[in-house]
Amino acid sequence: MKKPTGFTLIELIVVIVILGILAATALPRFSDLSKDARIASLAAVKGALESTSAMVHGQALINPGATTITNEGVAITLVSGYPSPASGGGMALAAGLSTTDYIIRYGSATATPTQPALPINSFAAIPVSVANTAAALNCYTLYVGASVSGSTITPPSATVVSSSC
Repeated sequence: MKKPTGFTLIELIVVIVILGILAATALPRFSDLSKDARIASLAAVKGALESTSAMVHGQALINPGATTITNEGVAITLVSGYPSPASGGGMALAAGLSTTDYIIRYGSATATPTQPALPINSFAAIPVSVANTAAALNCYTLYVGASVSGSTITPPSATVVSSSC
């Protein structure tokens, strides 16, 4: 008589249950990738703003007294030799921030239920995926322009705010 080979029905059910338990514990770890993607995108925006600011400042040092610098066909308004964050100043466009990916909110001291309060000398790049939602209050990259106090110039800065992405 030949000995039967293969799995019994009980063994098959046990294996399926074990695989189901493993899948249920692993799913939460991989399901939150959209938050990580938004945070990585905001970090890339920060890098683009910092490098654009450094390049424009370098051009301004070569051309002292210039009030605008043209970089890759984009006119960028200067304040104390650094790119201005003002609307129409060209900084967001020069950094490659497209309106299909980001909403650019220029400095406004008042917050709305879906937009953060910002310093007047700044702008925020808010991902379109969270724009006009409460998550936008704490999911953006903030660019603050250079400031002058007496003879001291504080260079611009970029900061990622990602607590509700």
